[in-house]
Amino acid sequence: MAYAATAGTSHSLTSAPTGVLALQRALVWLAGASGAIVFIEPSPYELVTLTACVLFFATGLRMRLVFMPLLFTLIVLNVGYSIGAVPFLDKPEVVNWILTSWYMAITVIFFAMVMSEDTEARLDMLRRGLIVGAMIASLAGIAGYFRLVPGGYDLLTLYDRARGTFKDPNVLGAFLILPALFTLQSVVSDRFGKAFRNAIAFGIISLAILLSFSRAAWGGLVITAAFMLALMVFTSRSQAQRSRIIVMTLIAAILAVALIAVLLSIGSVADMFKQRASFDQSYDEGRFGRFGRHILGAQMALELPFGIGPLQFHTYFPEDTHNSYLNAFMSGGWISGICYPALVFVTAIIGFRYIYMRMPWQRGYLAVFSAFLGFVGESFIIDTDHWRHFWMMLGTMWGMYAAAERYRATSARIIDESSAAS
Repeated sequence: MAYAATAGTSHSLTSAPTGVLALQRALVWLAGASGAIVFIEPSPYELVTLTACVLFFATGLRMRLVFMPLLFTLIVLNVGYSIGAVPFLDKPEVVNWILTSWYMAITVIFFAMVMSEDTEARLDMLRRGLIVGAMIASLAGIAGYFRLVPGGYDLLTLYDRARGTFKDPNVLGAFLILPALFTLQSVVSDRFGKAFRNAIAFGIISLAILLSFSRAAWGGLVITAAFMLALMVFTSRSQAQRSRIIVMTLIAAILAVALIAVLLSIGSVADMFKQRASFDQSYDEGRFGRFGRHILGAQMALELPFGIGPLQFHTYFPEDTHNSYLNAFMSGGWISGICYPALVFVTAIIGFRYIYMRMPWQRGYLAVFSAFLGFVGESFIIDTDHWRHFWMMLGTMWGMYAAAERYRATSARIIDESSAAS
């Protein structure tokens, strides 16, 4: 709490009392940390974010004009879902799906408003919370996979894959990507002591991602890490800083390859790795495989303006859509099918605008932006539309957009006043 009271005060854009600031920042940390425990419903994340919403509104939270397009799109998106669900409101699972979708929309707006003020400190607290949550989930998954705790294998694994504190190994792997990027940033750019601690955390989180045996998470970590590190090099302020990032990246890559080689010497790990690394999975191939369903589903979407309703795709095909953009069309018809990709892609496109902007939270921004782009791509092959951390990142992105514009305007005004004074 002491750190929460003092973090980032030099760039704070809010005039709230110190005690209120400390409470607000602590709530942001708790929201990040609680996001790692979602194997029960309602999960701690739901309880924390609802509590945070109430306390933030009680202590000061501002809706900005810049968020109106975001709010409008989220409302229309969920109206489409709700219309599609009308014939199935007698099914509790459909009602729960609709309520969850509306709740996710609320969290987007909440995080956008939260991150638009006191941005540097709140983003740092979110980073810290996510890393703590990632360590809890990672250690749980690793302990379960290697049977380090009695009964842990059945509780903390699924289909011989680590799932930790999540219901599904794929969601565990996806959640860990952003915390992994945060720790990797510290490894390649911070002083030795802090870099060493984060190197240990990065190793643990990366091991959990590997043991989740999620191909999307494997590829997501490699691609987003490479993209983020490239952005860090391009946006570095000195040649020495760029050189350090490049050298530390090479060292980290060598150590990662060595770790994988050691793990693959374990028979059970090697067998599962070989199985999961294959591109000829039975559920991906054929007319009704993953990609075949995408084509057939797209044809259906063109003929059904109101879709087929939430959670109904499996009644037409052997499995779910495994494509969030297609699922939006199927669940909410053309209304949601247009709004969902528009929301995601517009957010991603706007994000490129702020890559090179010099702001106090630029390093954190690059990590969140890189992870978000990874989810944009992953959504083509898996259902991410109810992943809590995805909506948290989307709201955080919009909050940082608003904060960046305020920071730009404030900096320009200070420069103008200094020029006038001289």
